[in-house]
Amino acid sequence: MLCTVYCMPAVSMVSQTFAADHFFIRYDHHHHHDHKDLRRWRSRTTAAASAYPLFSNPKASSSRHKFYQEALKTARDKFAREISFQSEDKDVSLAKALLYVAAEDETFMVFNREMDACSFLNEGIDVCSSSNAREWDSVEQMPLDGKTISEWLSELDAIAKEVEAELVSRDIGCHLVEVLQAVNLVLFELRGFKRSPVLVDSKHSYLHLVLSSGCGSAILLSIIYIEVCRRLGLTIVGSRVGEDFLIWPQTTYPEELFKVTSGHSLFAVVNGRCVEDPRSMASDLTGSSLLGLEIASNRDIVGIALANLIRFHWKCASRSNLGLMLTSPLRHAHNADEKPNKIDKPNVPLLRPQDLKLAIMASERLLILQPHNWALRRDHGMMLYYNREYGKAVQELSICMAFAPEEEAELLEPFVEKLHLMRLESSWKSLGHTASMTVK
Repeated sequence: MLCTVYCMPAVSMVSQTFAADHFFIRYDHHHHHDHKDLRRWRSRTTAAASAYPLFSNPKASSSRHKFYQEALKTARDKFAREISFQSEDKDVSLAKALLYVAAEDETFMVFNREMDACSFLNEGIDVCSSSNAREWDSVEQMPLDGKTISEWLSELDAIAKEVEAELVSRDIGCHLVEVLQAVNLVLFELRGFKRSPVLVDSKHSYLHLVLSSGCGSAILLSIIYIEVCRRLGLTIVGSRVGEDFLIWPQTTYPEELFKVTSGHSLFAVVNGRCVEDPRSMASDLTGSSLLGLEIASNRDIVGIALANLIRFHWKCASRSNLGLMLTSPLRHAHNADEKPNKIDKPNVPLLRPQDLKLAIMASERLLILQPHNWALRRDHGMMLYYNREYGKAVQELSICMAFAPEEEAELLEPFVEKLHLMRLESSWKSLGHTASMTVK
């Protein structure tokens, strides 16, 4: 489920952008109401232009495109600075890093929505626009589900203040167990946060959406727990145990965490059902064995969240190709018994382009954290291949071969050779040539 190393891409996000009852202009006949239809079309165009600046004119479209490109770069740069190895790990803000991830992805999707809306309108299809959209001119001011990055950080501050108020109301001191009980009460009872066992919706995969909906992946709920406790002066650490990521307070008396009250231990309340599931490695933990676990760094935790995003968006992108794996083409390329085959780009499975691009973007961020992770770079190169970016795929897979074990490099080599020829053929066809190349 979760791990501190790169986990290979899990399941579906589809956002409804346009209303189902689109209005179609009739161009197949003429009648005396044609001038009214034209006025209605112009009226809708004017309204849409105010909601989607790309509609205005070619110059505005070019300017808007540049604006989004700069916003994407700014969000990525801020993420890179937040997790930079030039700063100490303890100074890395999990919340800020993941909110910058959300800002970059949201910018990409907003731009796509504007482009889609423009295409729909050009086809004479009515476009529903949001009249309460907030204007923004920087990543910091960009609305993420109605709030800016600073406002979402303030939401974490507000949760911490609710915990403090709970402690004051019960006249409780700052004993570790009592603070944890108050945090659990606010998060899981008063606020109603709950874990989603399977990633089936984008709102479970982005920090601001989990804060908004109260339901999210185990790693994002762990991050919220860590951030709230940090604001209370309590250090929470975490570690990968089997397929689970577990958190607990840094303490020299971990036995207290396993004392059962009201049917559950504090450790179980914090980490969910996996701790009490006999099939999970987490169920075997004790106070003494907890001290022997390898603690994940803040950068490791950000990496886990990014790996989950890759997994989620890849599953969304490939949902029409059941069972498709990133590495599936490598097996075919390495099969020496296969007859020489013509490289035919349409044979590359068609994937959902937006989700595939979001998976690639998450992979790019994870490579900033793990530049020497050959398996991650291999998977990144394969996603570029599926996205038909053959030149970039050749580059990434060639770098991967330099880091990969010998047997893995041998598996990659024939595929990279074929991919190189695919790149040449693509360039060849772009010059107007029609002859096909054959791989020997």
